[in-house]
Amino acid sequence: MKILIIIVAIVVAFVLNLLLGTVNIPVGEIMRILVGDESVSEISRNIILSSRVPQALTATVAGAGLAVSGLQMQVVFRNPLAGPSVLGISNGASLGVALVVLLSGSLGGVALSRMGYIGDAAISVAAIVGSMAVMSLILYVAQKVRGDVTLLIIGVLIGHLATAVIGVLKFFSAEEDVKAYVVWGLGSFARVSGDQMMLFVVLMLLLLPLSMLLIKTMNMLLLGDEYARNLGLNLSRARTLVILSSGVLVAIVTAYCGPIMFIGLAVPHLCRAMFRTTDNRTLMPTTMLMGALLALICNLVARMPGMEGALPVNSVTALIGAPVIAWVIFRRRAH
Repeated sequence: MKILIIIVAIVVAFVLNLLLGTVNIPVGEIMRILVGDESVSEISRNIILSSRVPQALTATVAGAGLAVSGLQMQVVFRNPLAGPSVLGISNGASLGVALVVLLSGSLGGVALSRMGYIGDAAISVAAIVGSMAVMSLILYVAQKVRGDVTLLIIGVLIGHLATAVIGVLKFFSAEEDVKAYVVWGLGSFARVSGDQMMLFVVLMLLLLPLSMLLIKTMNMLLLGDEYARNLGLNLSRARTLVILSSGVLVAIVTAYCGPIMFIGLAVPHLCRAMFRTTDNRTLMPTTMLMGALLALICNLVARMPGMEGALPVNSVTALIGAPVIAWVIFRRRAH
């Protein structure tokens, strides 16, 4: 019943994302646009097909991916504060973007922020390369160290190191380049459109079902190392697979949307509180759905009707995510 309510809420939030905005477009007109009616005004068609539909689809799959990634990290490290950015993978993406955006103006004389689609594509590639480089390093370290806590500390150190390098790059970069990088860092579901959006959605729709294949492995990891080993689980391989799954999801979402915070951290806690279980057979699909719902709500709040432009998504996710985590903590203590 609860899952059905979440699905209905996702549909409602998706429709509201199409309906609400600075320009008022009637429901009937939106329906005609979606079924391919050419008689509708060109302006309305552009707003729906080039802006609102891509944003809603991007928010849906990005939210689902981040939530699943957060759950996987919390299971691997048995740490309630673990999230998609805990191993420095998001920081790696940020460093990749910083190297491209902040150095492009200094070395090439032309800032990527003024290069339109070429600049956007370069930023996406840089984010993927940066995050994959950090993830490769983390996976290498995971093979060498046994303790989850040690791996967690190394991930945090890598994140701080990346942040330090970004700080140095900012100091020596032109103001325009720094502004372009800061805007990217605020996160946005509106950055993805056209063929980019289709590629992003297809990638996520392939990766999310693949992550579901790790449910049994994640449940065994919850039992503890000794018990899982006795059941025949190769701990090193299992841990590597879950980290790889989580890391790839974060890398792709960060590449297309920027570093989106709090969804991956808050949603698994919210689902555990709602369904009162730690069984990943229940948590994985519900976390995926709840992540999509929360991202759609955040996107809706970020571009409230009547507002010029849009709020940074990270500001909205923090405003919604922080109270959710606080509520879960106090609720647990009350019980």
